Amino acid sequence: MEITEVESFPIQIPLETPVSFSNRTLTYRDHAITYVRTDEGHEGVGYSLGYDGAGLIADAVNDLLEPLLVGEDPRDTERLWHEMYNGNVQIGRHGLFLRAISTVDIALWDVKAKAAGEPLHKLLGGHADAVPSYGSGGYYRDEKGHEGLRAEMRRYLDEGHDVVKMKVGRKSVQEEEARVAAVRDEIGDGVTLLLDGNGVYPNTTEAVRACRAFEPYDPYFIEEPVMIDRVDTMAEVNDALSYPVATGELEGTRHQFANLVDSGAATILQPDVTVCGGITEWLKIAHYASAYDVPIAPHYNWNIHASLLGAIENGLWIEYFYRDMDVKVFDDVVEEPLAPDDDGMIPLPDQPGHGVPLDKDALAEYRL
Repeated sequence: MEITEVESFPIQIPLETPVSFSNRTLTYRDHAITYVRTDEGHEGVGYSLGYDGAGLIADAVNDLLEPLLVGEDPRDTERLWHEMYNGNVQIGRHGLFLRAISTVDIALWDVKAKAAGEPLHKLLGGHADAVPSYGSGGYYRDEKGHEGLRAEMRRYLDEGHDVVKMKVGRKSVQEEEARVAAVRDEIGDGVTLLLDGNGVYPNTTEAVRACRAFEPYDPYFIEEPVMIDRVDTMAEVNDALSYPVATGELEGTRHQFANLVDSGAATILQPDVTVCGGITEWLKIAHYASAYDVPIAPHYNWNIHASLLGAIENGLWIEYFYRDMDVKVFDDVVEEPLAPDDDGMIPLPDQPGHGVPLDKDALAEYRL
């Protein structure tokens, strides 16, 4: 089997109203979409959230990766990953270029699973046929006060979730403590509460001060209390709290994740397959973590992450966003989006491939 074509392009899906987390306001979501096609008629697709850089990610695929791939066997995922990475290591060890590699690698695994006639989670190990999810939200909108936040969390419970997540850090410590208190009061003591700061706190002192204010409300973890580059600061925060730090959604390869664990900066890892280098690298991160009994709770992208979590032994939860919350909108271009059942479990797709076929008419509508 040979790769005959690699095509990548950006899309942009508007939000109905602006939405904010601790340090950014969004009005749309852009993604880079990558297709890999073969001489035997197999087509695989990969993607990554762009944060205004989807066009640059697509350009990197088309200009630098496609020439390396045409004529190669798409099933050689390990070899091709190293050729893409090592061949561009001077410019591509992190960030935008690693997202480009991620989109290609996801597409290659889609082809590989389709050629094998197997669902991705079965091809990778088949640890589970359904995985637990949590209702993720708690974003900031101008018109959304405590009652709106309570109603949102109540909705997640009504959908069957016993784990929920909310944003913190945009307001003062006192205001944020009141938000967290309102959510805990609404969901009760038996529901697991997760917090996400998106790297908002500037130093150990500010992060610990804020996170200790949340301790009475029994959070299970605080995600990204400080920027991920400040590993030593993250480790100081993790050590100072009675509940753990989770991080990794913006992190790169296995080497960076190993540093997070070895330095004590993270107790729970959150690799994003569309960011860290694709499925090939995501698996290395997850298996490394399993040697230290470190749980994996991947960031966003539930359609692909559900199958990956279903292939490993140390999976924790899948992050799920309801479309009508108008925060994550990628399901608008997915033909058959995955969704939790009444118990918050996501059944895994059983068709060959990674199970995330995209709607080409919708892609054309949103294509830049």
